[in-house]
Amino acid sequence: MMYKQAMQAAEFCLDPDTIYLNHAAVAPWPVRTVEAVQAFAAENGRHGATHYPAWLHTEAQLRERLRTLINAASVDEIALLKNTSEALSVVAWGLPWSAGDNVVISDREFPSNRVVWESLDTLGVETRRVGLDSADTPEAALVAAMDARTRLLSVSSVQFGNGLRLDLETLGAACRARDILFCIDAIQSLGAHRFDVQACHADFVMADGHKWLLAPEGLAVFYCRQSVMNRLTLRQYGWHMLAETGDYDSSSRTVADTARRFECGSPNMLGIHALHASLGLILEHGMERIEQRVLDNTRYMLDFLAGRAERFEILTPPASERHAGILTFRPRHAPAQALFDWLHEHRVICALRAGGVRFSPHYHTPRAQLQQALDRVDQWRA
Repeated sequence: MMYKQAMQAAEFCLDPDTIYLNHAAVAPWPVRTVEAVQAFAAENGRHGATHYPAWLHTEAQLRERLRTLINAASVDEIALLKNTSEALSVVAWGLPWSAGDNVVISDREFPSNRVVWESLDTLGVETRRVGLDSADTPEAALVAAMDARTRLLSVSSVQFGNGLRLDLETLGAACRARDILFCIDAIQSLGAHRFDVQACHADFVMADGHKWLLAPEGLAVFYCRQSVMNRLTLRQYGWHMLAETGDYDSSSRTVADTARRFECGSPNMLGIHALHASLGLILEHGMERIEQRVLDNTRYMLDFLAGRAERFEILTPPASERHAGILTFRPRHAPAQALFDWLHEHRVICALRAGGVRFSPHYHTPRAQLQQALDRVDQWRA
């Protein structure tokens, strides 16, 4: 406990009157990330782009840190895009489709991982939304929905609403056996749980930096397996995607043979410096230790609420292997909105999702603050 409190004091500077349990939405930045943004702004204001080569070095380091985080085979499989939605669109509108093809998703996906596939209906592509309670396991339900015309499975590694964590290795193996592409929206995993693109046979993975990765909005990682990269037709073009990206006088239109081909324009250098700093913190602490602390927080909250089952219904799955960093619950005898409003009034920052109140503390959240938030829940009366 003393180590955890010291770690927070050194790395985070949150208002002590604010109990921040909303990392599944937008996370507060670590001190080093705030300082990186301030330093970059000050340098730009004083020197402009004089030190641009150093900025490119930071960009290269960021790609390597992202490669390490997800265990990609090479930095050549890492692209830096604006957000998860853009990366999903690159996949959806890059693949060759035929009328009668289908995509399998769950019925609990965040809109970004639904509307992009539904937009393919103009091409005659069916989006199959699978109820995750329709079989013994969510994985069995998703696999059962696949058939000979299924071209891709796209799921969130962790469901944003109730925090359900899927068995990605099982799903990836099923896709590989059927020659079906596997796409993972990992925005609720990266930075909270260990993630291995090779172990789960992922073809595409995308995640913004502004949630569990503790960085600003506006920059996302897009992983594309090298062996499937050429299957994506490019739909947007610009100087940054060219093989000879620094030769502005060249008349060549040859695109890079790496994931940089998906980056059509100028990089978000401010976001790059921020995410680089945040990832430095995450990798220093280590994902194994971070994951354990996140899971410990979830279990602590679940145990508390389970002892008040007559007042609150837990929407997060009970099995420990299904847990992530999200706990969602609701009052049994009143609207969730009423409890949510009470919590915000008492400076407990959380979210309304999936018909309940969603708590999402990170590894650095002090146990004392978790207890304070739970005490607020206990004090509330409809």
